[in-house]
Amino acid sequence: MKPAPFEYCRAETIDDALALLAEFGSDASLLSGGMSLGAMLNMRLARPGAVIDLNHISGLDEIVTEDRWVETGARVRQGDALKNTVLNDSAPLLMAALPHVGHFQTRSRGTLGGSAAHADPSAEIPLCLVTLDGEIVLRSSKGKRTVAARDFFQGVLTTDRRADEMITALIWPSRRAGAGYAFDEIAQRRGDFAIVAAACVAELDESGKVGSLAFGLGGVEDRPIAIDVSVFTGEAANGETARALAEQAASSVDPVEDMQANKDYRRQLVRVLGAQVIESAFERAGRAG
Repeated sequence: MKPAPFEYCRAETIDDALALLAEFGSDASLLSGGMSLGAMLNMRLARPGAVIDLNHISGLDEIVTEDRWVETGARVRQGDALKNTVLNDSAPLLMAALPHVGHFQTRSRGTLGGSAAHADPSAEIPLCLVTLDGEIVLRSSKGKRTVAARDFFQGVLTTDRRADEMITALIWPSRRAGAGYAFDEIAQRRGDFAIVAAACVAELDESGKVGSLAFGLGGVEDRPIAIDVSVFTGEAANGETARALAEQAASSVDPVEDMQANKDYRRQLVRVLGAQVIESAFERAGRAG
């Protein structure tokens, strides 16, 4: 199939893009990598009146680091991120997840901000942002605002972005010394949408027990979710704790059902995959400490 007719608009600056968004509002789609939008246009699942091309805007592909965070421009390509030495040092969870994002051909065009904007419940980049408690930076002609990732993703392909806004950057908490980071997913084939994905960040206290812990799941509900794991602080950082945590997670979620898996199967994947990822984070934290 071919797209329904639309007006193509090439933005040269952020201000250009914001003016076009103010003009077209909800009738506009933003084009960055196009890995999702292109398919949706061809299948006529998206029928915008205008497509605003962001690929010629300078500055949206920059990476800025501070002591406690790293900011990636919305147009940073996923393949470029994988090769970036700053991100390899500062954003280990993202680096662990990116090889699972599509295939190397799509990563050469797909962008970090585009994945966040598309908000697929199985997507790896939104899951990492939610697990790390990262943030999304949005701009409109009225100003700039920053939204916590855990509030930004609101459902299947649904976010807190307003019709006149565009994502300009993602904010990632930087690597913490002594922390262990782990990510894995289960899909029918490598590069397919994850049936279940899991991400974990663990830190151990001086006695080797769980000091702080973050655990997130993707592909399970209608958005990436962070699981409340505070009850496990102070527990032994071992396989038994990992299995107990994964069991609690499996009991607390309300999985979606689709052609790939029913609720019970997704819960079982949370138990098995979740325990593996959590235990891996424990082991890496032990080595890092």
